[in-house]
Amino acid sequence: MPLHVVLVEPEIPQNTGNIARTCAATGSILHLIHPLGFSLSEKYLRRAGLDYWDKVIIEEHSSWVAFCQAYPAANCYYFSTKGRRLYTEVKYSDEDFLIFGPETRGLSPDILSQAGERVLRIPMRPGLRSLNLASSVALVLYEALRQMGFPGLT
Repeated sequence: MPLHVVLVEPEIPQNTGNIARTCAATGSILHLIHPLGFSLSEKYLRRAGLDYWDKVIIEEHSSWVAFCQAYPAANCYYFSTKGRRLYTEVKYSDEDFLIFGPETRGLSPDILSQAGERVLRIPMRPGLRSLNLASSVALVLYEALRQMGFPGLT
């Protein structure tokens, strides 16, 4: 079963396009939670995803609440610079949901407060704000796939 990458209110079309391409390459499902900071028809989004658009499964959700209602039993991990645990300290499994916030502000305090110990971080040098969203998604997604033995990938 696939992993799920969830982008909550993404703002930059090029990042989302690159993430869509990564999801296509790994067989992961991409969830986009509105409002989006761009139109799905934007040329930057399409250019970043290149010819992979027909190979990625994208689900759109009108809001965070709508996403939670659609997947009430989802096994979610939330990624934030505010996480206490490293992204490598958990054991990922198929059908996990990897949740990332908007580029300029990250996941909201409301979402993070409900996530508890499932808030994870990527280590960085002190004083730096964050990694690029597309880089963060790729890093975490491939760690999860590595732990599972890269199912379905050659």
